[in-house]
Amino acid sequence: MLTINESENESIKIGISACLLGEKVRFDGGHKNSKYCQQQLTNFFDFVPVCPEVAIGLGTPRASIRLVQEQHRIFVRTGDEQHDYTGQLQAFSEAKVSQLQQLSGYILCAKSPTCGMERVTVYKSGTNQGSKIGIGIFAQELMKQYPLLPVEEEGRLNDLVIKENFFTRVYAYHDFSTMQQSGLTIQKLVQFHSRYKYLLMAHHPVSYRQLGQLVADREQAIADNGNQYFTGFMAALKRKASRKNHTSTLQHIQGYFKKYLTPQQKAELTEAVLKYHQGLQPLLVPITLINHYLKEYPNAYIEQQVYLNPHPESLRLRYAY
Repeated sequence: MLTINESENESIKIGISACLLGEKVRFDGGHKNSKYCQQQLTNFFDFVPVCPEVAIGLGTPRASIRLVQEQHRIFVRTGDEQHDYTGQLQAFSEAKVSQLQQLSGYILCAKSPTCGMERVTVYKSGTNQGSKIGIGIFAQELMKQYPLLPVEEEGRLNDLVIKENFFTRVYAYHDFSTMQQSGLTIQKLVQFHSRYKYLLMAHHPVSYRQLGQLVADREQAIADNGNQYFTGFMAALKRKASRKNHTSTLQHIQGYFKKYLTPQQKAELTEAVLKYHQGLQPLLVPITLINHYLKEYPNAYIEQQVYLNPHPESLRLRYAY
């Protein structure tokens, strides 16, 4: 059984802060090389590195910059506030981000006044007093132009649940975008929703039902229908799947095998789901067992479910639950 995108030759493009790939672009002439990105993710994705500060002509090393609040506006200035780069960085960000439609995700460097996704320190003008309330100027423009794009900070990927959720969304975003590019039709949207049934149920059952109603509304223009669906779809996947929802989803899938499994096999699968529900073993155990039974008792509808293989197994992401 193939994971989505494993059967495709095209690679998935992810934007990334250049310093995370070991490029010496930081203000001190150094980098923030991420071994995880460099050594593990490069086998799965094509990275598109960006450093806004170097891109506008700032050298390395250079004076550090920070977010500064003056009245109700936030500027990007050097620490001594002698130089203001707000206009240059904003212009670059708007132009560069508009060229990144091919991306299916973005990994940002935390705390950066240009690339920080959240909790970037904003200083009160003329002081060293700051509050962690800011967003990097480039990151803010990225999330403004592509509000559905999966975006995460590299450090947060150390959290197994956040990491699994992020890459689930990356693959799903790529899957939907590829479908859109080939020409969206009602039939394609129905098939897409059908393939994602159980993944949506695991993340947010209410959204699954709402999206199903949207797909069923064939009176609405397909463009509007598709855009509304994509918005609701990505919002649903952004919700972290719970153990309770995973258990319910596994039990739904288990029902498809009741006519075929032997009593011993039924007991084995029931026990695997129960132990997962109790937190005694990872989600990967019942999923692996279901995939095994699918080989023995093929079911076209279940085989197409993205839930069973939302990302390559070799990414080792299903240990989060």
